[in-house]
Amino acid sequence: MSFFLRKLPFALVGVACALIAVALFSGQWGGLKRVFEFYGVANEGVVASIRLLSAFAFSAVAILSVLALCLERAVKPLAIFLILLSLVPLLSLLGSDHWIDSLGGFPAIGSGQGVIKYFSLLVLGITWLYRDSLSPQKLIWLNYFPVGLVLLWIGGMKFTALEAQGIESLVSTSPLLSWLYNLFSVQTASNLIGIYDLVALIVLALGIYIRKLFCLGVLLCAAVFITTQTFLYTFSGSWVSPGQLSGSGIFIIKDLWFIANLLVILSFRGVAIKA
Repeated sequence: MSFFLRKLPFALVGVACALIAVALFSGQWGGLKRVFEFYGVANEGVVASIRLLSAFAFSAVAILSVLALCLERAVKPLAIFLILLSLVPLLSLLGSDHWIDSLGGFPAIGSGQGVIKYFSLLVLGITWLYRDSLSPQKLIWLNYFPVGLVLLWIGGMKFTALEAQGIESLVSTSPLLSWLYNLFSVQTASNLIGIYDLVALIVLALGIYIRKLFCLGVLLCAAVFITTQTFLYTFSGSWVSPGQLSGSGIFIIKDLWFIANLLVILSFRGVAIKA
């Protein structure tokens, strides 16, 4: 089981990054235009070249992730690559383009919802780079950070009318969630999803200290990200063509990274208990 928990995160990162690379090579942007604009890149030709460069970067991560499944010496290069790859979009959060002015700006996040997901890759990179020097407890909290952050931030946005309307096209196609609209208004359904997100992150945080709550917290959080992956099958706008994600699909597939964080938490939880 511990072997499975240690290896599966590499596979999840590899699959997600491979699909993102294919989408970028095929002409999708996946929110990268806003990121490039933060760095002052506006020329269409230059932006297109950087998009291709980004596609190669995601391809490299996918290849290194596959190698890391079998070769221990591939883990460190992968970790460094993940840190560098994630810092580029994350720094764009310092600009104003990702914040919704009509809702007061920061922390009302718009296009940055896809950007904050790179905190997951950043943490995975740090984890794999320093896993031998940091304690299991520190690594658990480190990997909790992106999970808790995205559930708090995007979950909190669910209480706004803009976000409630924005997720309707996704939620209405899901057999797991569409029933909410049969019982509640669009806003109330969104509020309930937001409440679930907040409860999940709190239970997991408590579970790191209270053993009886740990598995429940992991399951509650994992349910969020597993559910979003079902949108790849239920929401027709996830794909441009077979094997080619749309911009929405790129946004959705990134949640595989958070499942990787949860698996890392599980693996180090076992080490911490034994210690």
